[in-house]
Amino acid sequence: MEYLKSLFDKNFLEYASYVIKDRAIPHIFDGLKPVQRRILHSLWEVDDGKFNKVANIVGHCMKYHPHGDAAIYEALVNLAQKDYLIDKQGNFGNILTGDSASAARYIECRLSQLARETLFNPKITEFIPSYDGRNQEPVVLPAKIPVLLMHGAEGIAVGMSTKILPHNFVELLEAQIKILKGEDFEIYPDFIQGGLIDVSEYNDGNGKVKVRALIETKKSAKSIIIREIPFGTTVDSLIASIEEAAKKNKIKISSINDYTAESVEIEIEPARGISNEETIKGLYAFTDCQVSISVNAIVIKDNKPVNIGVKEILRYNTEMLVEMLKRELQIKLGELNELLHNKTLEQIFIENRIYKSIEECKTYELVIDAVRDGLNKFKHLFIRELTIEDIERLLQIPIKKISRYDIEKAKQEKDDIVRDIKKCKSNLRQITQFTIDFIQKLLDKYGKHYKRRTKIGLVEVVSKSEAALENVKVCYDKMSGYIGTDVKTDDFIVTSDYAKILVINKKGIYKVINVSDKEFVDKDVIYFDVYNENVVFTAVYKNKKNGAYYAKRFKVEKFITAKEYRYLPEDGKYEFFTADNNVKIYVEYEKKPKLKKINEQFDLTKDIPIKGAQTLGLKITDKEIAKIKLVK
Repeated sequence: MEYLKSLFDKNFLEYASYVIKDRAIPHIFDGLKPVQRRILHSLWEVDDGKFNKVANIVGHCMKYHPHGDAAIYEALVNLAQKDYLIDKQGNFGNILTGDSASAARYIECRLSQLARETLFNPKITEFIPSYDGRNQEPVVLPAKIPVLLMHGAEGIAVGMSTKILPHNFVELLEAQIKILKGEDFEIYPDFIQGGLIDVSEYNDGNGKVKVRALIETKKSAKSIIIREIPFGTTVDSLIASIEEAAKKNKIKISSINDYTAESVEIEIEPARGISNEETIKGLYAFTDCQVSISVNAIVIKDNKPVNIGVKEILRYNTEMLVEMLKRELQIKLGELNELLHNKTLEQIFIENRIYKSIEECKTYELVIDAVRDGLNKFKHLFIRELTIEDIERLLQIPIKKISRYDIEKAKQEKDDIVRDIKKCKSNLRQITQFTIDFIQKLLDKYGKHYKRRTKIGLVEVVSKSEAALENVKVCYDKMSGYIGTDVKTDDFIVTSDYAKILVINKKGIYKVINVSDKEFVDKDVIYFDVYNENVVFTAVYKNKKNGAYYAKRFKVEKFITAKEYRYLPEDGKYEFFTADNNVKIYVEYEKKPKLKKINEQFDLTKDIPIKGAQTLGLKITDKEIAKIKLVK
């Protein structure tokens, strides 16, 4: 048993770790999941500037991704639809309508210029063996742009999930410049679908946003047009949600037409008697025209999942950009120094005719020694120490090159290299400014293609109860004591599905209930209507203990739905009740000997203060009341 437990524990942990790190959660460094990274690496390996069949790319990628062609194809289409890293040709589906892409054999793709410029450099990329050990794949790509925040990410792993929304390319790069300058910045999501976003609860990528469709009204006709849709929806899903709301009588429309082509255009005509404003309010309340999206930024950092804010992600990406550019400059500086060293040795070797000294040498060792001795006379000109590889490289110079050697051209080439070395060193000393210039060049080159599409503003939550149509008939049957939409009587109120119904009976009890098909309340109900906290009720009751009569005026302001409350005390007997505003009552007393006044009027509105429903009333008389009437 203990062995089985340890086996399950070990296997589960390995499975959980694999799903988290290798399938569902993106890496903070390049913002990619493994399948996306392998697709881009495959595209780079076959890149010749021409389009490649997607089917070929999928097949090539299977050398690195052991999970089938369908997963690779779907991930490639998803990447291409984001319009950043992959140029596409053919039908890649439509993110607005939800139409799927054509089969992999029909469509073509290639790396975009942005991807070529910012994602690949084998000199600074760490490679590991692929799953079968036959190939090398990158651990992460050296991404010089914040891919994770550009694309967004969504994934469900074991015990955790991530949902990072896409942001605007230009705003991200401008924010990176602010980070390098030590300035404050803000970044908010931006969607291809457009629409309006409320970021008041975004909480740095770990809260929620409200997204709303862009709806226009036609002045020339009584109809409304949806021009932009919320993130996470498609034209088809949005229309389906509208039709479902209309079917359930939440909104009333006479027709809905889809004219979407390159841009969204959904025309809705409200039903007769329903205004455009009422329809728009209903669309926001009951359909996907307004959605709330919860976000949670979990990424792989330092080989483990961490919860982090989007600002921290961008700061990390910016720090890594500085390090990558610094490393590239250091590599370039090393290459320039090596090139200068080789040019210097070549110049010494040819100009001083050191190659002549090897003519009498009988062995290869003597040749090496002769060249070394000849070069060492000019040791003060060396860039670094002389090696055997340097000598062998000089010995491989063809006689044709030696005979045509141009001293002035060689000097100019060395001067150019020296100038490049100075520039490289200057850039290393001013690496922050060099990084800012690099980002600015990307902005100048690509920024015009990525303007913000989603407007930022406050989205007022439309209450369903406010937007609901009042077309539901709620009936009360005093013979059975039932109330509801399925009860059939002439005693009814018309309201909406989302209303609260206040029910009051003669037993001194009231409760607030939801609209339902059929629910038992009581056979002695004296009041039922839509709950309104501003309505003032007036009641007169008899105290059974002392026989006195009391009056009270009250409001129902706080309640728990379906819970019973008392508005009369336990020892109170119902005598009179009304919801009128001005309450004057005419009272007739029981005729008794020595009773001088047999009737009386009371202005309860004036004499009785408004208090809570559970408070006691004020005594109005000790006489036995025979009849109470409301004075109109």
